[in-house]
Amino acid sequence: MDIKTTEKTEEKTSRPEPEPETAEAAADAVVDPRDGTDGDRTGDPGGEPSGDVSGARSEAPDDSELDDDELDEAAAVTETAAEDTGIGAGAAAVVSAALGAVALTGTWTGKVVSERETLVGQISTSQGGSTAQQISEIYGDAWHSTALVNGLFALLALIVALVVLTLPRRPGWVRAVAAAGAVLGGLGLLLSVGTYFDLFLSLPTAGS
Repeated sequence: MDIKTTEKTEEKTSRPEPEPETAEAAADAVVDPRDGTDGDRTGDPGGEPSGDVSGARSEAPDDSELDDDELDEAAAVTETAAEDTGIGAGAAAVVSAALGAVALTGTWTGKVVSERETLVGQISTSQGGSTAQQISEIYGDAWHSTALVNGLFALLALIVALVVLTLPRRPGWVRAVAAAGAVLGGLGLLLSVGTYFDLFLSLPTAGS
């Protein structure tokens, strides 16, 4: 009995005691309070991602890669808009030049207004009136009406030409025609103002 007890005691004492855990193993066993995982770097936000995200990234649509048909369609729309804008600017430039020329040579509207003022003056002085009154009513009002109508056409030509000249990226011929319209409109406006206010030629008097 004593011999068996002694043998068991010796056997227990002869077994090696387990070595204490190393510092790395202890660190791995510690639970991270931020994400509830252990110290393994696969759960650390700063570590490498545990899943394979390369496939997800490659499957994501790329906006920069457009279809050839869509690119051609967008280019065609842009070109059409540019052409429409260029045509409109060219037409406006031609209109301004035409209005400026009409303001200098006279218009049919101005002629009609002038004849109407002459007729009104004749009617108002038919019952009697002085010579100065007849000159003013029959001739002066007609001339002033013609100058007023031509001045309106000249002002319109000047405004349209200036608008065309302020537009960016216009062809050279459009700017040239618009500049001509601005010059003609300015001259027509100057002459119309001078005629309306009798700055160039005054009305004749009865004694002249």
